[in-house]
Amino acid sequence: MAKKKRVTRKQLLKEPDEFITFTGKLIRFGRRYHKELTYATCAFFIIVISLVAFRYFSNRAEDTASDLLRQAMQKYETRRNDTDADKAFAEVGPDFEYILEKYSNKHAGKMAGVIYANLSYEAGNTDTAILLYEKALDDNPADGGYRNLILSSLGYAYEQKRDLKTALTYFEEITDSSNPVAKDVALFNIGRLYEEIGEPAKSREAFNRLISEFQNSVYYDLVNEKIAG
Repeated sequence: MAKKKRVTRKQLLKEPDEFITFTGKLIRFGRRYHKELTYATCAFFIIVISLVAFRYFSNRAEDTASDLLRQAMQKYETRRNDTDADKAFAEVGPDFEYILEKYSNKHAGKMAGVIYANLSYEAGNTDTAILLYEKALDDNPADGGYRNLILSSLGYAYEQKRDLKTALTYFEEITDSSNPVAKDVALFNIGRLYEEIGEPAKSREAFNRLISEFQNSVYYDLVNEKIAG
């Protein structure tokens, strides 16, 4: 995997360094990279689906579910290029719902639930996204990178509902994980959300931990400038 290019200070800090301006930057920056994380997660799931289809080739139902999921994703990408994300989401909704109804106990069906949750979040159907993410957590109780990605998505979903305190609980659970996946993302979001709700001490604690533990994070320069200022 190619190393992420660090965002420079010049790119991030073109505007005055007032509190409101910087807070706005934090929020926009977090949402920008969440979208990239969502797409990366979908790509990851597609790769895993291929492996699952190979491993369970003898299982006809598993193979069928994998094929249906690939078809649904291809349909979504095609329709999104032809129209827009909202219309594409509306058209593939029945396809995903069929997979979840018929194959929810299969590996590909579980992956379909997370991908559909991602698409629901992007379309603004937050409650649907939350239900699907929570089911995914129940299906994956073990600590790990996959679980951290789901927790992160739940945090963004509750932020979309403007339930910031609940969002914080999910991001904080990631920081307690032994797995490093998405931990810098979680610390960044904890810092900006605590700042948004008016708890600067907790915000600064999260930011300090990020720059101490994740020098290669895409968020490092922005947060380091924040702390230095």
